[in-house]
Amino acid sequence: MKFTPLKLQGAYQIDLETQGDERGQFTRLFCAKELKGIGHTKPIVNINYSYTKQKTTIRGLHFQYPPDCEIKIVKCLRGAIWDCIVDIRRDSPTFLQWDATELTADNNKMIYIPEGFAHGFQTLTDDVEVVYFVTNFYTPQNESGLRYDDPVLNINWRLPAEIVSKRDQQHQLITAKFNGITFI
Repeated sequence: MKFTPLKLQGAYQIDLETQGDERGQFTRLFCAKELKGIGHTKPIVNINYSYTKQKTTIRGLHFQYPPDCEIKIVKCLRGAIWDCIVDIRRDSPTFLQWDATELTADNNKMIYIPEGFAHGFQTLTDDVEVVYFVTNFYTPQNESGLRYDDPVLNINWRLPAEIVSKRDQQHQLITAKFNGITFI
């Protein structure tokens, strides 16, 4: 695993090494020892999978408030996505800034998303499969989200947003009252 820092502190692109021969290939998706090198020490408690049928679909931008914040490690298993993260750590110098990485089934990249970030993605192809390694359990009472089309964020989605869930369309726009996440 090769870790390349993204422009938002604590977030990384992970390039995976694949070994192959005439039988096929092998790739390690998770290694606690290598992740420890970037300061990751929390256990993975869930591995989640999503399937999205149609190109242009946006999922997110989702997050959980403390004490249920989570680290995510995301990999596209089939198709391609524009994976977007937003720093919502109130005291961060990159508060409310976003970054995005194209993840595909073939490019052998993952993204490491620290606590205090909102996360979402747009499908760039039909029939997309994504896997998430997560460090905290889903906690409905502490979940929230940012609007994918919030003018404060001004995210440059790759394609027009044609399919967005009703839930994701109903997230509030960011106002001066939005405090983000503060860790005690």
